[in-house]
Amino acid sequence: MRKILNVLPALLLLVVASSFRQAGADWNIGTGYSVKFSTSGDVGGIFRTLTGAIHFDENSPATASFNVAVDINSINTGNGVMNTHAKSAEWFDGAKYPKITFVSSKVVKAGAGYQAIGTLTMHGVTKPFTLPFTFQRSGAGGLFHAAFTVNRNDYGIGKPGDVDDNISLELSVPVTKK
Repeated sequence: MRKILNVLPALLLLVVASSFRQAGADWNIGTGYSVKFSTSGDVGGIFRTLTGAIHFDENSPATASFNVAVDINSINTGNGVMNTHAKSAEWFDGAKYPKITFVSSKVVKAGAGYQAIGTLTMHGVTKPFTLPFTFQRSGAGGLFHAAFTVNRNDYGIGKPGDVDDNISLELSVPVTKK
């Protein structure tokens, strides 16, 4: 009887811990995602490679977590020379800093959408960042959408005045349950 009483707290802890993890859903990033960037001038394009881990339940945002990365070397501006320049040490320095990452520390409901609060790392610089997004569930899948602005100077990317300081980003990420 004593052995059962000694094991019972550990078993209860395992059950409670597993129920918290199951409160949300783990998602696979689907094909057809879009990571676009633009300025008010003529500079814009896409990143072709997005990877990461997404845990999210729209009814329980407190259990959510995001750990996603964009591959710098997947940049496509529609101009080969501009792509090479963007990957160079003068801009993103893709050889030294091959990824842009966002890692959430918490997710909260915000109006008709959500906010993922965490850190954004680019060009070796990590800063607190709040990522506003929406989520639309569709059967066993869903779609995350985000539109936000990043000041490239905050991360030491490029030279001031080369292009707009503020870069607009728009993400559309279809997901399926794991």
